[in-house]
Amino acid sequence: MAANQGGRTRRRLSTEERREQLLSVGTRLFSESPYDDVWIEQVAEIAGVSRGLLYHYFPTKRDFFAAVVERESERMLRMTAAVPGIPVREQLGAGLETFLEYVQAHAHGYRAFHRADAAGDQAVRRVYQRALAAQERQILAALAADPEFGPAVEGRPEVRLAVRGWLAFTTAVCLEWLRGTESEAGREQVRELCARALLGVLTP
Repeated sequence: MAANQGGRTRRRLSTEERREQLLSVGTRLFSESPYDDVWIEQVAEIAGVSRGLLYHYFPTKRDFFAAVVERESERMLRMTAAVPGIPVREQLGAGLETFLEYVQAHAHGYRAFHRADAAGDQAVRRVYQRALAAQERQILAALAADPEFGPAVEGRPEVRLAVRGWLAFTTAVCLEWLRGTESEAGREQVRELCARALLGVLTP
């Protein structure tokens, strides 16, 4: 425990807790501003740590942003993981509902993740592209194992392209939805729109 000037005590953060705190600050800043407009000094100041400590965790700004992107990618992959043995058609609505709940609850992280594609740093863009490829593989594996869609997608090379296009479509819809107002489409409408879009591209 460490005491501050007001006489109150605060708990010293563990290594993992400090790393999570820094990533949370970075997620918010990168979601609000382009990559080049975010300064490491801002992150350190908001987190209440020295710049040297931040660099101890993340040697470069590129490393820091890449960690933000990877953190959000892991979250999204967990949110959209298929449940073995349950048909894709049954899982789709529930899976999208869970995902859209995540998008709303972690809007800063979702925006920051997709800002990576616009980053000028090619290494950061590669991290983002790897994350999208992991989402694509996850969806294709679920489809291939599904009794209904497995035979329909087998031998159709355009399915991979369709899934990639659906991910881009869903991303655009979600980002626009986050910018919208309460009078616009609600979560249920967005869920149904995205579900119909995927089922539509998979139907021969």
